Amino acid sequence: MREGNSFSVFVEGTRSRTGALLPFKKGGFILAIEPQAPIVPVAFVGAREVWTPGSHVNPAGTVCVRLGLPVETAGLTYDDRDRLMEDVRARIAALQAAGPCRQG
Repeated sequence: MREGNSFSVFVEGTRSRTGALLPFKKGGFILAIEPQAPIVPVAFVGAREVWTPGSHVNPAGTVCVRLGLPVETAGLTYDDRDRLMEDVRARIAALQAAGPCRQG
């Protein structure tokens, strides 16, 4: 990341069977704080309906990917990880709750 590369982390660690956000794991936030890299919140809306947990079949359907504004980590330390995690979680929840996806 220090060289400008980015990476993705699925911070819940597994898929929710109910669609509700699961508790977040701290590792991805620590990985972002160390190099002071921004975090871009991402919400996948409709993925559960298209590919149900436990299914090995990937049926056709529409999944909306919503990107939030970057959350800066500049100046944050390891001690800020829980607050950062709560902030990003709230932003992802807001992206999920933004209503149905539109095509086009």
